[in-house]
Amino acid sequence: MSLETITKNNVTSLAELVKLRQPVVSDGAILNPIRDRHQARLDELALPTTRDEAWRFTDLSQLTQVEFTAAPSPEVELQQIEINLLREAPESRLVFINGVYRDRLSNRQGLPEGLYAGNLGELPPEQKAKLENYLAKQPGQEDVFTALNNASFQDVAVIWLRRGTVLETPLQLLFVSVPGEQAMLTQSRCLVVAEANSHLTLVEEHLSTVEGCPDAQAVAYLNNAVSEIWLEDNADVTHVRLQRDNGSAFHIGKTAVTQARDSRYACHTLNLGSQLSRHNLDVYQTGPGTETTLNGLTLIGKAQTSDSHSTVIYDHPNSTVNQLHKCIVGDKGHAVFDGRIVVMKKAQLTNANQLNRNLLLSPKARVNTKPQLEIVADNVKCSHGATVSQLEADEVFYLQSRGLDKTTSQNLLVDAFAAEILQEIPIKSLQTAIAQCVACRTISY
Repeated sequence: MSLETITKNNVTSLAELVKLRQPVVSDGAILNPIRDRHQARLDELALPTTRDEAWRFTDLSQLTQVEFTAAPSPEVELQQIEINLLREAPESRLVFINGVYRDRLSNRQGLPEGLYAGNLGELPPEQKAKLENYLAKQPGQEDVFTALNNASFQDVAVIWLRRGTVLETPLQLLFVSVPGEQAMLTQSRCLVVAEANSHLTLVEEHLSTVEGCPDAQAVAYLNNAVSEIWLEDNADVTHVRLQRDNGSAFHIGKTAVTQARDSRYACHTLNLGSQLSRHNLDVYQTGPGTETTLNGLTLIGKAQTSDSHSTVIYDHPNSTVNQLHKCIVGDKGHAVFDGRIVVMKKAQLTNANQLNRNLLLSPKARVNTKPQLEIVADNVKCSHGATVSQLEADEVFYLQSRGLDKTTSQNLLVDAFAAEILQEIPIKSLQTAIAQCVACRTISY
């Protein structure tokens, strides 16, 4: 079997996909042992199927019908990605092309002293000596696609804030997939370490160089992305994760977060692209007094499938978690929400709220929702729920009675549904861009 190409009949195990891995581009002394260790485990793993409980609503059989090749290293000009750059972060961005850092496209002039942002190869010796405590050390490394990333990543985006460091402007992290003539496998990897009393706003974006909306058709690829985020005592991280890979892509994402005492983590996930996407968000508590905010918006249509799984595990007292995830599903789209909050016996005086709201814009649109609370502690305030609805006819009629046509009335209601999530994003230009995307795409539903 060729090491560059896996035929469609052979994509049955992750051990076969890992044969597409490319050599590391930064610090093989650190990455190669991790890759080799996890490659050995892949012999025992296979692609998940709908028989697996965690994947019963998401069918990966489409992956087995694609002939993947190793990701190339194309040349990309700044003009090709310029439209995606945040005006709030002109001098604080990192750009990775097919999983590999490109310094020429990045800009780090606005970074303060005490913050390292770049790839693993340039990491200062002081942090590199501590790296073994963080890289590939989050719980959940046994997940099949996480193991594939561990066995295959070429490079790592590293964002390391020393104690007390505050970044006033957002830091933009662009993972750009550049499809070639054949379908490819690309591995995106990010490590964030926020030491005590530090603060960061991170915008993590996954996109391709295909022009037009994320649902534009192009050559397929699989983007397997993993981000590990560590918050030490009293650290504060706001994380915006935007997935808008092209409409032929497969996107499998994992975000694993560990929160120490009195830390605050807010995640705003936006899922727009890919023919099939899955994001696993896992949050683990290692100290009391933590605050966790999870907001999510899924906007899909055509025959897209978007699966959002989350797990929050609290094992210490006096903490809060607030989760709101909304799905707007049109045409033949299929959305999945599976949220799990676990409150252990030691997590007394915890306040947990979880809500999933879904709006179906077409008779053929569908959603599977499963909010879950698992509570062992006895002195807590917890709630959860889910709603699935269509646009209310009386609300549409009310707007029409004020002189608006039916389509405009429907789009206004959809805009209002999404606005509750978008207004929480702390970056104005990104709010505006996604709001325009919502308005543009709902017109066709």
